[in-house]
Amino acid sequence: MTARSTNRIETSPLARSARLRVLYGPEAGTEIPIPAVGVVVGADPAADVVVKDPAVSRRHMSVRGSGSGFEVSDLGSRNGTFLDSVAITKATVPVGAVLRVGATLLQLVPAEDALPIPPSTASSFGSMVGSSPAMKQIYAILERGSLSNAPILLLGESGTGKELAARAVHDASPRKAGPFVIFDCGASSENLIESDLFGHKKGAFTGAQEDRTGAFERAHGGTLFLDEIGDLPLALQPKLLRMLESGEAMALGGKGHARFDVRIVAATHHNLAESVTRGAFRGDLYYRLAVVEVHMPPLRQRVEDIEALVAGFLNREGRDIGASLKGKNLDRLLAYAWPGNVRELRNVIARAIALSPPGTSFAEMPILLAGSAAAAVDSPTTRADKPYHDAKAELLARFEREYLADLLARANGNVSQAARNAGVGRKLLYSMLSRTGLGGAALEAPEGDDD
Repeated sequence: MTARSTNRIETSPLARSARLRVLYGPEAGTEIPIPAVGVVVGADPAADVVVKDPAVSRRHMSVRGSGSGFEVSDLGSRNGTFLDSVAITKATVPVGAVLRVGATLLQLVPAEDALPIPPSTASSFGSMVGSSPAMKQIYAILERGSLSNAPILLLGESGTGKELAARAVHDASPRKAGPFVIFDCGASSENLIESDLFGHKKGAFTGAQEDRTGAFERAHGGTLFLDEIGDLPLALQPKLLRMLESGEAMALGGKGHARFDVRIVAATHHNLAESVTRGAFRGDLYYRLAVVEVHMPPLRQRVEDIEALVAGFLNREGRDIGASLKGKNLDRLLAYAWPGNVRELRNVIARAIALSPPGTSFAEMPILLAGSAAAAVDSPTTRADKPYHDAKAELLARFEREYLADLLARANGNVSQAARNAGVGRKLLYSMLSRTGLGGAALEAPEGDDD
């Protein structure tokens, strides 16, 4: 803080116009202007920013503008004031910094006017389909965000289409001629994830018998999709942050930093704000990734898109839609809660196609939803109008086909998970799927699709 006289406190123009925003906690969404004299944060009803968090002291901390940002002071609180998991007593922090008091996250943000983005006029974006207001708003944000190099963070439940959104962003960006690389932060082992991301040199560790190219190098000139970024180990997050800020990273065992021209799109189904509160995710990395933050709506919030999605799935498998999809089957789909979102809908339609003879209309297909599939399948009728061995073979073939179709649907098309659920090896399950005609693309979509 720089005082020019006893009557006036000199602050930067940005600090004078900033606000304190509650990101996470009982008062989430609250914003308080920060006057030149500053504000006191605490549980005391007389505090300028009242936080009803049991871990927050009555007068917990103070914030006031200074020439170089904001001066944050802990006022002797019992649980401390934290900046990116580091306890501070007094520090000058920049606009955008995230502070934690108790379990509450506070951010210093410039007092900017909201920028309303009108909904898109499109009914699709890349492979995403839907004309609902929720999706048109998503398209509008992604259409604009695609044109820049700013990182995009896609948040939402599993199966809402985060990977499709990431690929659509790449295809609509100036980088579309470059590579689109997918890296699943949750699929790589903690011991190898640094090598998988940044590469390694021969001899960097036991077993490193040759140089290895990392995901960043493979994505050079294009887009790197970091799926399930919430699973990235805390120890590796500073290295990713450095890469985002400087464009440089060093391979394991390397002797110097290499520069990579990569646009980052990240996604997770985790609540990252809560992870920051628990200390499981760095606040500075979170806000560096969330330059453009997009919340993908669950299917239950865009049920008006189900008919178009079903039509798309049927067309993909070459099935005739007919004059209309309306009827009891569509009514059942519209009334269902869809905990697995678009991926679950895709697999329900794939299963209906697999269990239907060619030429079957959508209205006549068996729509089997989770929890009711077993009850919905009619008990096989055993008749003695065929030789014993033929009748037995037919009954077993029907059982195997119906069992495998339901097994895959319950695993959301994930063959590895289905094999574990069935208690059989994956190779055996692939053989059974191939034998019953269920090994096609409809039920063999790559893991992570529609994520």
